[in-house]
Amino acid sequence: MIKAKTAPYPARGKPAKRAALINSSDHAIVATFGAVYRDIVQYYLLAGDAFRLHRLRWGMETSMLKTLAARHRSSVSKMTVKHKAEFDTPNGVRVCFEARIERKNRKPLLARFGGIPLQQQRSAKFADRRPVWMDYPHKELITRLLADTCEICGSTGDVEVHHIRALADLGHSGWPPSDGARVMLDRRRKSVVACVSCHDRIHVARTAESLTR
Repeated sequence: MIKAKTAPYPARGKPAKRAALINSSDHAIVATFGAVYRDIVQYYLLAGDAFRLHRLRWGMETSMLKTLAARHRSSVSKMTVKHKAEFDTPNGVRVCFEARIERKNRKPLLARFGGIPLQQQRSAKFADRRPVWMDYPHKELITRLLADTCEICGSTGDVEVHHIRALADLGHSGWPPSDGARVMLDRRRKSVVACVSCHDRIHVARTAESLTR
C-alpha cells in the first residue's frame, strides 16, 4: 500500500515537484498535500505497523517542499524554514508544515501537512451510519413515464418519449394538427409519451411534411 500511495510523487527514484500545482498558492499546495496525507494516515492508524507510514510522509513532504521551491524559485531548505511549525498532539509536540492566509478581523486560513503521530490507535471506533433516505419528488416527465400509458391512444406498456424543440414548431405543421401535436398543444408541453406505433406515426407524418415542403 505504501509503495502504491507513494508512486505518484517520485521521479527517477526521488521525490519530485508536482508540476500541476506550481502555479497554485502556498496555502493551496500545503492544503492539497495535507488532505491526501491525512486521509491515508488516519485510515491506516489501526494497523499494528502504522509507524511504517513515515516513508509515505517523507516522500510527500519532500515533494511538497520541492513544489513550493519551484513556485518561489527558491530552495527546499528555505521553504522548510519558512513553513516549518510545531503542533500539539495528545502524544506531545509534533513538527508539521503550515501555510497561512491572514484575514482582517477574522481567523487566518490555515493549511497543515503532517503533525499526526504515526502510532497505532487501538481505541479507534468505526461509526458507519446508515445514510438518511431522502424522498425527492419525481419530475413530471418521470411521473408520466412511470404511468406507462400512451397519452395519444391510451394503450399501456412499452412507451417512449417524443420531444420537440419548441411549441412554436407545431404552428408550422399544418392544420388540423396531428394527434401528437394536439396532445402537446393541450398540455402546453414540448414532449409527449407515446406507444411505439403512435411514435412511429409521428415521425412518418413529419417526414411526409418535410418532403412536401
